Amino acid sequence: MIAKEDLKAEAKCLGFWLCGITGTESPSHLDQYAAWINAGHHADMTYMASPRAISFRADPQKLLPGCQSIIVLAAPYPAPNEDISAEMGQIAAYARSTDYHNVLPPRLEALADWIARHAGRDVNWRGFTDTAPILEKELAQRAGLGWIGKNTCLVHPTLGSYFVLAELFTDLALEPDSPFAADRCGSCHRCIDACPTGCIQPNRTIDASRCLSYLTIENKDEIPAELRSQLGSHIFGCDVCQTVCPWNRKPAIPSEQTLFPPLEDIQTTKLTSELQLDDPAFRDRFRHTPVARAKRRGYLRNVAVSLGNLAQDNSIPALIACLLQDPEPLVRAHAAWALGCFSAPQAQTALQNALGSETLPAVLNEIQQALHNSDSNPQKSGLP
Repeated sequence: MIAKEDLKAEAKCLGFWLCGITGTESPSHLDQYAAWINAGHHADMTYMASPRAISFRADPQKLLPGCQSIIVLAAPYPAPNEDISAEMGQIAAYARSTDYHNVLPPRLEALADWIARHAGRDVNWRGFTDTAPILEKELAQRAGLGWIGKNTCLVHPTLGSYFVLAELFTDLALEPDSPFAADRCGSCHRCIDACPTGCIQPNRTIDASRCLSYLTIENKDEIPAELRSQLGSHIFGCDVCQTVCPWNRKPAIPSEQTLFPPLEDIQTTKLTSELQLDDPAFRDRFRHTPVARAKRRGYLRNVAVSLGNLAQDNSIPALIACLLQDPEPLVRAHAAWALGCFSAPQAQTALQNALGSETLPAVLNEIQQALHNSDSNPQKSGLP
C-alpha cells in the first residue's frame, strides 16, 4: 500500500497543490445532470447528451476497466489581473497562460510512473484533463478537495476556485479520502447577483446558453442579440462569478509558483488591433493557449461585440474595415452590430455602403438592424 502522504507530496512537487482519492462509485449527481440536459441547459454542446457520454459518467469504470481508485488533482492558476484596461478586453484568467491540456498530461504520466515504482508492479492507468465524460467536480468533492459552490465551481477553503482539475484513474487500490462535507457558501449569493446574464441556476447549475464562457468559447455561431450588451469587454471566457466570491478574496498561490504563469503577450494589444489578425497571425499568437479553441472567427466575433459595448469612436475605422473586408460572415455580422452602437455619421455611412456590397442574407439582416439601432439609440458612453 502506497502511503497517501507520500503520494500527495509527490503530486505537489509536480504542481498539483491539491490531491485526494476516491472510489469508482456511481456519482450521486446523475439525476441532476439528466435534468440539466433535459432542460436544454447544455445549449449546443450535444456531445454532453449522447448516450455514450451519459453512460461513462454513470460508471467511471467504463473509462478504465478494473479501475479501483481515482486520484483527483488540482493545479492552481493566477487570479485575474484587474489592472488590464477594458481597451485590451477581458480574457479569463486560466486562458492567459499555456493551455492546461498541454501542461498537465506529462505530469499525470510522471505521477503514474511514480506510483508504479512505489507499488512495485505495472499499474494500469488513464489520465484526464477535462478530456473525458466525467462528473469531475463531484469526484473532487468526494476526494475531499472542496465543495461545489453556488457558481458551480469547486471551491477550496484556502485556495478558492482558481484551479483546474485533473484525474488519474488507476487499478491500484488506494485508501480513499473523506468527502468534503461542508457547504461553506452559506447564505451568500454574490455570484448569482453578479452574473452578467443571470445564467446561474438556483440548483447550482449553469444555463450554458446564457453563460459568457459558453457564448465566447464553445458557441460557434452568432451571439444572441439580446445578450451582446451583457458581454461587456469579455473576449474569451468570464471570471465574474469567481472574482466576487469571498473565498477568492486572498489568492493563496503566487503566480510564479503555479504551472501557469501568465504569458506577457496575451493581453498587450488593443482590441482594434486584434481585428487585423488573419488566420496565420491568430494561430501564431494563440497556438499554445486556450484562446485557440475559439478559432479566429469566434475570437474576432467577440472582439467586435466588445468594441461595440465600449463605444469609443476611435474604434470605428477598424470596425468599418472589418465589416467591408473580413472574409468571415460571422465577423462581418458582429462588426455591423458593433457599428450600430454608435451614432457617429461615419458609422452610419459605412453601414449604408455595406448594404450595397454585402450579399449574404444573415449579414444583411445584421446591417439593417444596426442601422435601425444607430438611428434610435443615443451614443453610448462606454463601459466603466
